[in-house]
Amino acid sequence: MMLTEAAKQMPEQISEVIVLDPNENCPATQVGAKQILGKFSDKNAIVELSLQSDLITYEIESGNTEILESIKGNITINPSPKTLRIIQDKYMQKKFLRENGIPVTDFVAISSIEELKQKIDSFGYPTLLKQRRDAYDGRGNFRIENSAHISEGYSKFSGRNVMLEKHVNFLCEISVIAARNTEGEIEVYPAVENIHKENILRMTIAPARISKQVSEEAEQLAKKVMGAFHGAGVFGIEMFVTKDEKILVNEIAPRVHNSGHHTLQSSITSQFEQHLRAILGLDLGRTDLLHRTVMCNILGPKGLGGKCKSVNITQNDGVYVKWYQKSEIKPMRKMGHFNVVDVNDNMDIQHLISKADEINDSITFNMNQ
Repeated sequence: MMLTEAAKQMPEQISEVIVLDPNENCPATQVGAKQILGKFSDKNAIVELSLQSDLITYEIESGNTEILESIKGNITINPSPKTLRIIQDKYMQKKFLRENGIPVTDFVAISSIEELKQKIDSFGYPTLLKQRRDAYDGRGNFRIENSAHISEGYSKFSGRNVMLEKHVNFLCEISVIAARNTEGEIEVYPAVENIHKENILRMTIAPARISKQVSEEAEQLAKKVMGAFHGAGVFGIEMFVTKDEKILVNEIAPRVHNSGHHTLQSSITSQFEQHLRAILGLDLGRTDLLHRTVMCNILGPKGLGGKCKSVNITQNDGVYVKWYQKSEIKPMRKMGHFNVVDVNDNMDIQHLISKADEINDSITFNMNQ
């Protein structure tokens, strides 16, 4: 949706936006995109998309990389399908990062419950069992607190490939939005702090509440990550800051990222415009943080489901709401977000956080009758 909106502001470079999406009347179509209805992994749908396009990019990691790599003709795909294939498998992603000198926590592939028990003995408790593919927003994670959880965790992922990660005793979770264009130019946005609720991003704080040194190290690490992967575009690079202020890369998203939504109001160049500039081979835009900003996701509350037409939210000075126009609300589904922006540059971060919490607590939804 937000990529489509950014594309509409670039008529000299982009004449039409076509999206492949499994949901009829998806959000992007409501802001001017043409839609091909189909699953992200649907061979015929991907081929049809390629026949109608000069350039293909993605907002989700679920694309069929074999089909994307097989597409011939005068078409560009960015980020590279090779990069997408590595990132789709969390074990292969971690292995690739480690091989390229990127600091990550200890990890291992798991093929049996006996192997799981053995590796936990060396990793210790707590530890994290992860589904290697087709998992996001924490839905493919199981935290093993003690030996009683081992069987439960392994059975949860029955029939699927899994990996085990050593627990990171982190001070905070941060991310850096980074971009590389087709000419190899790299730009990064200042590090932001992320707060999760039930493994789903709830709040992003820009800038992160970390020292200048740690922030600069995170930005340099993000540039190193961008140098390791192929292709152009915006990447969301999630990291841990440990209690002794070391940085470990957690996961990579080869796309615009939820923790970059603050850039719509906080920055000169939004991550969405930046992504388009990157894949089109244009000079990258500036990434300065103009105003301190707190972004909050608007999540579907527990126990609420059905057709939802709008949201009621306090919208005063410095509050910007983005409603994604998804037709159906579900518990913990991301229905939109809002940014609380220090437009006059006279509020500290804690004040912005408190204001965002107050707004979040007052949200109600208007359901279709």
